[in-house]
Formats: sequence, structure tokens, C-alpha cells
Amino acid sequence: MTLEEIREIYNLPLTTLIFRAQQVHQKYQDPAGVQLCTLKSIKTGQCSEDCAYCPQSARYNTFVEPEKLMNTPNILKDAKAAKAGGASRFCMGAAWRRVYNTNQFENILETVRGVKELDLEVCCTLGMIDSEQAVKLKEAGCDVYNHNLDTSREYYSKIITTRSYDDRLETLDNVRKAGMEVCSGGIMGMGEGIDDRLKMLLELAAMDPHPDSVPINALVAVEGTPLEDQEFVDSFEFVRIIATARIVMPKAMVRLSAGRTEMNDEMQALCYLAGANSIFLGDKLLTTANPEKSDDRQLLDRLGLHPLHPDTARAIHAKADGDDAFADLAEGETYWAHACGGDCDHEHEKTGEAVKS
Repeated sequence: MTLEEIREIYNLPLTTLIFRAQQVHQKYQDPAGVQLCTLKSIKTGQCSEDCAYCPQSARYNTFVEPEKLMNTPNILKDAKAAKAGGASRFCMGAAWRRVYNTNQFENILETVRGVKELDLEVCCTLGMIDSEQAVKLKEAGCDVYNHNLDTSREYYSKIITTRSYDDRLETLDNVRKAGMEVCSGGIMGMGEGIDDRLKMLLELAAMDPHPDSVPINALVAVEGTPLEDQEFVDSFEFVRIIATARIVMPKAMVRLSAGRTEMNDEMQALCYLAGANSIFLGDKLLTTANPEKSDDRQLLDRLGLHPLHPDTARAIHAKADGDDAFADLAEGETYWAHACGGDCDHEHEKTGEAVKS
């Protein structure tokens, strides 16, 4: 896949783009299912990194009050509450640059084992991890590891200088080799261009296999951070990225993540229509606001959508792996011709290769 190809998809008339994305969504996903996750900050603030968007950086004067690593019983209490509230995946985030082999990491492993016993999918986002740590997390029961690319390689240095783009890719490679699923996405509205967003999607779509989850965040501009004056991302540009992500990564859970408190119901509905099928449930995402559970429930009910059980998600992905994804297309028709509606004039890859290339 090339930048030209993904750009042509993104630039389709919006109605056509959403239609194509919904076609892919209907083929690979439960059309009415939405994965409900809960994200808990288990160690807050005092991070040594300089991520320009993050209120948890020790370099910025923000509202965040530092908190030490929570103990396992308290985290398990929150995990039980998340499950009772309808979440099927419990994500634990710690504001660290990287994980060190200390008692804190052993406590994390103990906590992962405890959450797994609750019959929840377990996700961690702890910063950079090496290959041995990834294996230990997998053995403890961690299903998914989140490590976002945030933006394109070219724009990355304008947002973060304390960790390289290749550092992030190395962590994701360690995660994949350990047998955990990859969760990785980015943030829209940091001053980047459209091509930066598309290049980030290209990087993710080049992974084999594709990420299990692709969180698409809208920047929440926090006072005290370098990006405090950024305007909220254009709603139609955001929907286009959701739709493009769905088309180029058909089996991934496309997560409508941060920034939903700034989105009205109609914008969120468009995102679901464009292929988003996962959200964070709960009134807080690490340190920033998130819609009330009752509001999310009401919106899902109004849209005729339902919570997706993790077993259903696994079954959908397993079926997709065993099927010819485009068996119903005419002989010789390619995936990109299908996705672009035949409106492009460049040479396409073969159908079976286009999704992965």
C-alpha cells in the first residue's frame, strides 16, 4: 500500500467513503457490536517524557496530582466494578517512560494475573518494554499491550523528543513476538497535516498481522501543556480517518477514544457508521474526562448497538482469518478498486496482498 493509494481512499466523497467503510465493517465485524473497555490509571503523573499533549509529564504545570502505583487489591476492586458496569476489557495505564525490573513490575504481573481471573481481557500500557518483560506479561495473562505511534514519523519530533519513533516500533515488535495482541493508534488535532495521519495509518497497516485495536484519539487540549491552544479536530476529518482505518485494517477494533466529551451524539454516530466499534466506558480516561456511562448506554440504545462480548470478537476474527475476504468480488477485481469505488487510475496490488502491503 502506498501513500497515494490511502490518500485516494481518504479523499473519496464523504458519503462514498463511509459507505465503503461500512461495507468492510459488515464483512468483518459484528455490524451492531461495540467493544466496551475501561481504562484505569494505576500510576499517575511525574512522567519524565515530554509528550506535548500529555498532562502527566513532570515537565508541565497541569492539574494532575501525582499518585504512586496502586496496590493490587484496589486495582482488582476497580476491575470488578468495570466488569459489573459492562466492560469486557480492563486496561491499566502507568505514567512511566519504560518498565524496569523492580518490585513494581512484579506487582504489575501479580495484578495482571488477578484481573485475568475475573474473566476480563487484560490490556496494559506501561511505556517501553523489552522482549523478556513482554514474555512475562504474556505469561501472567496480559492479552493486549498498548503503545501508540501518536502520529507520523515525520511529525513525531515536533511532539516528542524523549523517545524515538523506532523505540515505539521496537516495543510493538516485542509485544507481537511475545504473543500478545498489539494496540496502537494515534492522536488527531496536534497540528499535524492530513498526510501525517495517513502515514501513521500506513505504518499500522503494514504490520503483520494488523493491530488488534487501533485507538483514534482527538486531542484534548490541556492547560499547561504545549498544545493547550490547539483547536479541536475538524469533525469530518476525524470521521474520514475512522473510515480509512476501517478500510485498511478490516479486522481491527477501531476504537473511538479520547475527546468524546467534545463530540455531540451525531458526530459519534457518524464514527460508528464509519467503522468505529470500540469505546472506553467510564467517566475518566487516565486523567481526562470521558462521557458518563449512562450517556454512552443511551446513545448505543438509540443507535441500536449492543456491547460486544470478547468471545464474539474472537470468533469474528477467527472467521475472518479463515475466509477469503473478497471471495464475493468479481474475478480480477481488486480490493483497492472495491474500496475506491473504481475512481482511481493507478495500478492496484493483487487482492490478497493489498490488505497487508
